[in-house]
Amino acid sequence: MIITISGTEGAGKTTVAKLLAEKLGYRHYSTGDILRQLAIKMRITINDLMVAAETDKSIDRDIDRFSKELGEKEDNFVIDSRLAWHFIPKSVKIFLDADLKTRTERVFRQRREEEKFETIEEAMKKMKERETVNLGRYKKAYSVTYLDKKNYDLVFDTTKTTAEEVVEKILRFIQKR
Repeated sequence: MIITISGTEGAGKTTVAKLLAEKLGYRHYSTGDILRQLAIKMRITINDLMVAAETDKSIDRDIDRFSKELGEKEDNFVIDSRLAWHFIPKSVKIFLDADLKTRTERVFRQRREEEKFETIEEAMKKMKERETVNLGRYKKAYSVTYLDKKNYDLVFDTTKTTAEEVVEKILRFIQKR
């Protein structure tokens, strides 16, 4: 079984995907981790990388090809990625969301190396900018939006739940399938 986890920034995609993969004994992949590593290597922020991806199509093409090939060659893994549901159509598609305030607080607490912001207000502004850029890129390239919840088998709001609770709900859902 392949499980794709998409969602909004700060909703818990990577945390949930790692825990779920561990519980299932599956491998875990994260296109966000790949992008963050690329931003660090290029010595730019993740926001700047997303802006660069608007003109440098190779950034998205490489990530998208990775997801598609992974879905064709492997089984029994969990991947967190905004678009893996699109490139791996045979997957169980999960979408995670949370209210903007909660998501911003989570992202601000993490303060990753490639995300440079000093205040929670700045973090929220950059998150909104990145979402707008991403939505535009994905719509232009694939005519899809990852925010359309009709694309998913299970949609979950993580605002007031722990990652462990989300994983348990996903496990119950996939056991019923």
